[in-house]
Amino acid sequence: MISASPSTDEEKVKQSALTYLRAWGESPVPPTIAATLITSLHARPPQILPLLFPPVLLASSFLNLYNYTTDAAGISAAWSGLYLLLARRRRPEHMMQKFGTRGVVRGAAMGVCAVNLAAGGWVYGTGKRGEGENVG
Repeated sequence: MISASPSTDEEKVKQSALTYLRAWGESPVPPTIAATLITSLHARPPQILPLLFPPVLLASSFLNLYNYTTDAAGISAAWSGLYLLLARRRRPEHMMQKFGTRGVVRGAAMGVCAVNLAAGGWVYGTGKRGEGENVG
């Protein structure tokens, strides 16, 4: 018997992946995690340029808590992408630097920022502004 709404496993997987991506982009937790990892990397010795990113990421989490989820996702995506561009300039010289504590934290920060970039971009690109959000 032919069903009216064909749903294959591929469509279910795609839908669940997009749902997971939207949930990640609308959550205030990932920008906070990224801010924590970036601060732990660049606080000692203090590096001024990378330390500009955590306050903006924390501000986007704050906006998210006040129901500005679409705007917070856009801010988080933009600043996570900028951090990725900045962090990719540095290349560890030795293999031990990649797998040491600092290398693992750097990789985690870059991974969280990459997912923030994808998820926040998706939410911002497909998001609709609710009644609580200002339009214009």
